[in-house]
Amino acid sequence: MAGLLLAGAGFFLMWTRGGEAEPPGGGSPPAGGAYKKHGGGRGQKGEKGDGGGRRGGGPTPVVAVRVRKGDIGVYYPGLGTVTPIYTVTVRSRVDGQLMKIYYHEGDIVRAGDKLVEIDPRPFQVQLEQAEGQLMRDRALLENARVDLARYEKLLAQNAIQEQLYATQKATVHQLEGTVKTDQGAVDSAKLNITYSTITAPIAGRIGLRLIDPGNIVHASDANGLLVITQIQPISALFTIAEDQLPSVSRKLAAHQKLKAGAYDREDHTQIAEGVLSTVDNQIDPSTGTLRLRALFDNKSGRLFPNQFVNIRLLVETRKGVTLLPTAAIQRTTTNKFVYVVKPDSTVTVRPIQEGVTEGEETEITSGLSAGEVVVMTGVDRLEEGSAVRAQIAGEQSQGAAEGKRP
Repeated sequence: MAGLLLAGAGFFLMWTRGGEAEPPGGGSPPAGGAYKKHGGGRGQKGEKGDGGGRRGGGPTPVVAVRVRKGDIGVYYPGLGTVTPIYTVTVRSRVDGQLMKIYYHEGDIVRAGDKLVEIDPRPFQVQLEQAEGQLMRDRALLENARVDLARYEKLLAQNAIQEQLYATQKATVHQLEGTVKTDQGAVDSAKLNITYSTITAPIAGRIGLRLIDPGNIVHASDANGLLVITQIQPISALFTIAEDQLPSVSRKLAAHQKLKAGAYDREDHTQIAEGVLSTVDNQIDPSTGTLRLRALFDNKSGRLFPNQFVNIRLLVETRKGVTLLPTAAIQRTTTNKFVYVVKPDSTVTVRPIQEGVTEGEETEITSGLSAGEVVVMTGVDRLEEGSAVRAQIAGEQSQGAAEGKRP
């Protein structure tokens, strides 16, 4: 009986060990217990199914935008250079020593402001000499006229020869000419005294000083004393293509003021806004372009002479057109299309036609209507009929902000 019990216990022990997996290499099980069997195919299939659902089974998250109605401008771009309307190199009109300077480099001056003073004393001496000569010749002229009147009476009485009368008359004319010459010398001396004080001919900014006080200046000096550049207002010269000229000419003929924006070198930041002033009178045949001038008040002083700028000339404003962010448009070598999100949260490919582009928005002339939702980012994982979870730019953030309000 005892033998049967021992045999049964051994059989049971062997049966239970058969349900445990042997360790790799046939060794003993690790401490803490035996290896467990996995569900084999069932477990592997389950893992595969979970991975497939994560990769393609769910909707693809995308960022979308809503097509809207709005206004967009038609701009003609051009490369330009800021050009002062007036630039004056101030020179001396007389020779003399530079005595005083009444400005600082970089000052903004108005027309008529005193700038420099040249020693006026030599011209004052010349004035005194000319005035003295004038007084002397006037006295001679008065005496000659008295003699002429006396000779005229004597000639009427046949008391003198006519030749004597004619000679005296010529002497009077000669002295009249001398007095007039003397008066010119007086005026010239006065003018030189005026020229010894130099004033600003225009309003503008003064550049760097070209000569220091104490130096002798001459009217023939080529470099001048200083340079004044008008900066308010200021202009910019830029070019457009010749085929764009007809539309600009029509606007100017209708006396319409076309707005012109000046942008920085990267064409990102607007520096100033002005109006188109005029166009050149001929097209450059080598480039097929025409020069135009735009005026800017430049009250901020951000436009500087000879500065490179990008000019955008607003020719037309199209109102109530269909607008879409340019980033949402997909392009191939043959066509342009977008991914439109349908009400069932799937996408469809829609070909479109573009109009003008300004900034980050593009006019859509056909293919879309206002209010439709278009995928902007995440299109690389989409195809016709793909399910998406669209986050509409601007709308969700606005709703979240409203939800946070008390």
